[in-house]
Amino acid sequence: MRKMAYLSDIGRVRKINEDCLAVQDNLNGLTLAIVADGMGGHQAGDVASAMAVELIQQGLQNLHQDVPVEARHVLIKETLESANEKIFEFASARENYHGMGTTAIAVAADDHHAVIGHIGDSRVYWIRGNRIDQVTEDHSLVNELVRSGQISREEANHHPRRNVLTRALGTEPTIEVDVLQVDWQNGDLLLLCSDGLSSRVEPGQILQLASGDGDLDVKVHKLVNEALDAGGDDNITVILLANGEVAAVHNDGEVG
Repeated sequence: MRKMAYLSDIGRVRKINEDCLAVQDNLNGLTLAIVADGMGGHQAGDVASAMAVELIQQGLQNLHQDVPVEARHVLIKETLESANEKIFEFASARENYHGMGTTAIAVAADDHHAVIGHIGDSRVYWIRGNRIDQVTEDHSLVNELVRSGQISREEANHHPRRNVLTRALGTEPTIEVDVLQVDWQNGDLLLLCSDGLSSRVEPGQILQLASGDGDLDVKVHKLVNEALDAGGDDNITVILLANGEVAAVHNDGEVG
């Protein structure tokens, strides 16, 4: 039995919440979770993220548990590409929205496989027992600098250009979408979040707050509060998706 809990918070600094999320407990036997973190002036960021979530959710309504996993990959990729085209066309036709864009994560999961479509620097973490792994790759300037060895992971967290994306939904007429798959099992957790959480709370701390037995809603609130206590300088959005009951963890966590 898959379970979900979610929360989006404006944070301590921002005037509006440019994050958006959607969850669907039963999408023809699958579970659907979407997170988008918008960007752009004149409140365009919240328009971009809301459009992305709506378009992606609409585009995946024909997905069902009998669709082979490989075909789910294709449909999620095509849906994000289609959403990109529509957001780009919308922004291009309206001066106030020129250049607006958004991150996007879409996860469609059954009891054995979670297929993830991804663009931008919102993240999916996979938690199994005492281990946490970041399964998405940030499409960001600082991640490129880390990969090339120019800065450390620690320096990336405080880099003045850490919010600069190398890929986003809606900013270009065509995009490259990452599609990946997690083969998860009973007791595993997937955590989707905007960078309002991941830029403020280290993976080890996320693991400590999210893993083990306990109510998912309580865990989500603890995660958001941790980001708020660490400054809360951005909108914070978290979705926890559990595959069955999450087992208690008693030993030190491992960060992948």
